Amino acid sequence: MKKKLECYFEVNKDTWNKKVEIHKKSEFYDLESFKKGKSSLNSYEINELGDVKGKSLLHLQCHFGQDTLSWSRLGATCTGIDLSDKAITEAKKLNKELGLSATFIESNLYDVPKNVSGEFDIVFSSYGVITWLPDLKKWGEIIASKLKKGGVFYLIEFHPIIWMFDFLQAPPKLIYSYSNKKVIYEEYKGTYTNNDADIISKEYAWNHGLGEVISALTSAGLEIEFLHEFEESPYNIFPDMEKTKDGKFQFKESERLFPLLFSIRAIKK
Repeated sequence: MKKKLECYFEVNKDTWNKKVEIHKKSEFYDLESFKKGKSSLNSYEINELGDVKGKSLLHLQCHFGQDTLSWSRLGATCTGIDLSDKAITEAKKLNKELGLSATFIESNLYDVPKNVSGEFDIVFSSYGVITWLPDLKKWGEIIASKLKKGGVFYLIEFHPIIWMFDFLQAPPKLIYSYSNKKVIYEEYKGTYTNNDADIISKEYAWNHGLGEVISALTSAGLEIEFLHEFEESPYNIFPDMEKTKDGKFQFKESERLFPLLFSIRAIKK
């Protein structure tokens, strides 16, 4: 099983390496506006995590670092980790160009204990992250191990109901179990920033229900402050979404049957 997981991670790493060049040029990430001072963070995480000034922050699965650097701009001392070496190379370049002082480390999440030293005031993770992780129990233990006493873990993530659908079909079809334990493999053209991009995305992923997420954190000794669910997303990455008055996106009213996002804030007592 270990060799299979290593193979899955290598395939995912290769796909994410290929995505970096496409993503950094995309309208979705709007890199030029970001360089001029625009934050990549959304209202959910800014409001719910609160003031980060003077705090140390570990960002898990940071891609090429925009959110990490946005927290850095808000006064946090940031460390970002990601599986993709090309993403980390790009994050380091961006950090230097902007004159910020974040640290970026190439690391599979499960290797964080050996690759990242110290403990942090905040561990942060956001949008499309836990689906790449086969073992949430270990994930929770790693988060707890990297938090100082009294430290905060914050997660904003796509709702697990979303991943029950196959969005490669039109209209999307409900095919995956909510508590599916098996690995899910998908292969498709493009990426979420550019559907017509010249890339074949090959991805291994896992579904995790809310109960599994909560249990992984509480069994590691964290105390849940809240679990919130939201019907709107800041990202227009699913088919046929409608833009709201405040610039977010939601499904058409007839299809608005479940939340799009959830957030969790937990404390290490």
